[in-house]
Amino acid sequence: MTRILVFGDSIAFGDCDNKGGWVQRLRECLYKYDVSVYNLSISGDTTDGVLERFDFETKQRLNTEKELLILFAIGINDSRMDHSKKDQSVNLKDFKTNLKEIIRLARKHASKIVFIGLTPVDESKTTPIPWIEGIDYNNNYVKEYNDSIKTICDKEKIPFIDIYEEFRKQDYKALLEGGLHPNSEGHELMFQIIKEFLVKRKLIQ
Repeated sequence: MTRILVFGDSIAFGDCDNKGGWVQRLRECLYKYDVSVYNLSISGDTTDGVLERFDFETKQRLNTEKELLILFAIGINDSRMDHSKKDQSVNLKDFKTNLKEIIRLARKHASKIVFIGLTPVDESKTTPIPWIEGIDYNNNYVKEYNDSIKTICDKEKIPFIDIYEEFRKQDYKALLEGGLHPNSEGHELMFQIIKEFLVKRKLIQ
């Protein structure tokens, strides 16, 4: 039996999907196998935010009778350009440091850890984004941060699901709502990719 904790941002939270996003789809799929899924994602969150709350939120959900699998789907908000700072929301050096610390903390509680990569954006709608003044999302930065996650996961021997490259194989702009969040089709694609990866790696049974 497995208990899954998901730490992420608005995409993992399920914004722009009337079915609750890829995490909710995963929860519904695994419910019959007695796998419980806890979505601990917060809209707008970054690796700074995950670090602040990870240990406390994880400890509240430990169960000695269930194996723990932790999924991290975080980073796209770190990568956004904040023109008031003239830098990313979390600069790349700090982002890498945060990822390593997140991994260190996660290993205190779980042997099964997976990082889920970032989604590309439609820059015609996200540079700038209309709902936060002075903020841009662009694919050069998204890919740079995505590649950093992949590199660290490779070094730490942690599974990484490269959603960015999977989306780029598709007409990915048609999978987005407002240029940033996956729409229902995008969340369904993420769900299928993530589920198949977890099953293939025997991370869920």
